[in-house]
Amino acid sequence: MTSTSDPLVGHVLDGRYQVLDRVARGGMATVYRATDTRLGRMVAVKVMHVGLGDDADFARKFDREARSAARLSHPHVVSVFDQGDDAGRPYIVMELVEGRTLRSVISRESPLTPIRALTMIEPVLSALAAAHEAGLVHRDIKPENVLISERGEIKVGDFGLARAVTAQTSTATAGLLIGTVSYLPPELVVSGKADARSDVYSTGVVLFELLTGRKPHTGETPIQVAYAHVHNDVPAPSTFQTAGPIPDYVDALIARATARDADARPHDAKILLAQVRRVRSALQAGLRSDPELSQDLTVPLLALRQQRARDAADEVDPYASTTAIGPALEAAALQERAEFAAQPQQPRAEQIRAEQIRPAVDPTPAAYAEDEQEFTPTDIRFLSGPSTPAHLSSPSTEDSASSQLSPIDVDDDRDVRRRRPNQPVHRPRHRFRGWIVLILVLLLTAVAAAAGWYLAKGRFTSAPALTSMPQAQAKIIAREAGLQIAFAKDYSETVPKGNVINTSPQPGGKILRGGEIDATVSRGPERYPMPTVAGLTEDSAVAALDRQHLRSGTVHTDYSESVDKGLVIKASETPGDQLKPDSRIDLVISAGPRPITITDYTGRPADQAAAALKDAGFTVKIKNKHSATVPPGAVIKQSPDDGEGHKDDRVTLVTSLGPVMVTVPTVKSMGVEAAKKTLEDKGFTVRTNKSGVLFLGLGYVAASDPAGGTKAPKGSTITLSLV
Repeated sequence: MTSTSDPLVGHVLDGRYQVLDRVARGGMATVYRATDTRLGRMVAVKVMHVGLGDDADFARKFDREARSAARLSHPHVVSVFDQGDDAGRPYIVMELVEGRTLRSVISRESPLTPIRALTMIEPVLSALAAAHEAGLVHRDIKPENVLISERGEIKVGDFGLARAVTAQTSTATAGLLIGTVSYLPPELVVSGKADARSDVYSTGVVLFELLTGRKPHTGETPIQVAYAHVHNDVPAPSTFQTAGPIPDYVDALIARATARDADARPHDAKILLAQVRRVRSALQAGLRSDPELSQDLTVPLLALRQQRARDAADEVDPYASTTAIGPALEAAALQERAEFAAQPQQPRAEQIRAEQIRPAVDPTPAAYAEDEQEFTPTDIRFLSGPSTPAHLSSPSTEDSASSQLSPIDVDDDRDVRRRRPNQPVHRPRHRFRGWIVLILVLLLTAVAAAAGWYLAKGRFTSAPALTSMPQAQAKIIAREAGLQIAFAKDYSETVPKGNVINTSPQPGGKILRGGEIDATVSRGPERYPMPTVAGLTEDSAVAALDRQHLRSGTVHTDYSESVDKGLVIKASETPGDQLKPDSRIDLVISAGPRPITITDYTGRPADQAAAALKDAGFTVKIKNKHSATVPPGAVIKQSPDDGEGHKDDRVTLVTSLGPVMVTVPTVKSMGVEAAKKTLEDKGFTVRTNKSGVLFLGLGYVAASDPAGGTKAPKGSTITLSLV
């Protein structure tokens, strides 16, 4: 809640962190929202109250614990970025988690179902397990220190802070307990010492509150609550009204985690986390009862009780029982760790990556050598073609000339050589055969040329231009050209629906006469209707967009009084709109109702408090009660009195009716003792007074103030005048 009167608002801590507004104020420190001017990011700054940093020893311990917390890196731990001191006020710079606390979940939604309660406590135990392995104990586990971001991430904050402050206050105030008393483990109340088992106890109390919606121990004062933690067991959740049936093994889990004897609890959060997961698996399997699991969870408690019974029977010093019971508890703890180690663990990211990139068959050198033998120089020689032998070379010029003579010419030449010189030449009849052969050759050449022309060109025609024509017209023109046509359809941003986009072959291209043209006809622009995504989860909305060939764009979150958290409020396009494929659709996801800060009006006039709460959006319920200390008309108690709520949430005000008025009995002339008894029976306190000069020591009442018959507040003092 922003407070403009806070002197730190607007101040720059250490010249780096500019304080913007106040987020919350507790018993030890105040949390502010600030800007890291050096890195340009929003952070949360927790500034200790004035006086806590005056001691040099505390400053040293505070610095040490802050450094230890900063070394703890875990997804469910609020990161610590920096620490320092500004004008004697130590501060810690932490990750800013925008959202709410587990307290608001308990206030608004508890009791939770067992599965949901265990699901919410798992991240808390995961964070504590990492801290315990690093040797760091939280010491102040409570719903206010469990933060839930707007994306549903659960983170634990304030690691190390309780130890530093406890060290300071234990010396300054002789053992003042730091932390919320409702979650303090018994050993921290008795001895002021805490270890990992103390965090286990506090987490168990938080889990009990998630299941029942109430704290296990209550009292009029913090001392009474602390006394109950030491002397009373946490009751079984099944004995209260819950959101669902509580199996016996859930009761056993709570009893184990909140055992008053620290030795009977799981030794650290890692063991309790394994037990929680085992119980959640049983719940998911629908088991209403699991005697074996219940027995496993209660073995150390039974062993402890049996040992204590034996000690009581033998009248042995109870402090000596630790020696006897220690081995049994140690064996049980070892068994728990063995069960946890036997559970299947998630493979490390390095192992997964190694398995993903490891080849199916290792490329050994032998394999490479075998591949190389498949290609040899001999094989390459055959690929290049054989060389031409000498006897296949081109014929000589002489041979070429001889080969050009026809058979007829050869015969005629022989005849000329054989005739006598003076004998006339007589041409034989077979010389005419040469002309016949020549004519046949010419005819064959013409036929071959015609056939070649037909094969190369004559059998083809040109494809007509059909582009951009309507489908019916393109069909007619194709038929007139003696061609067949086949149509297919596709989307087009430029060609109107029903017209030809393109053809194969293209206009003017060669096509066999009577052949077939492939034509693509436009379906028009490719468009898909925008689906209705309002009211769907983000995953369902993205799936609906994918089915319509659309894509998810920017996703925003916004508060909504009508749409449940996690559902789509609206999209950037209207349902039914025709959109291009792969269009980006922006979504707005509901973050639930807008949170409203709850102001505490205790001690103020009830009518003013009711009006202010109604103006803020709350529903106000008023109850009346007598009070001897709160003026009539003022608020005695408010529930809830802090944190955040939402519109129409109920806030209950208990209004003072003033003290109970009782009629003062008439005790005049009565004996002193009888008068005292009469007045005390009516609830008054009696004081006697001697009546001055008239006092005779007779022991009778002369008068009372207030006088008999009048009304006076119950519990007020009645003064008797004696004679």
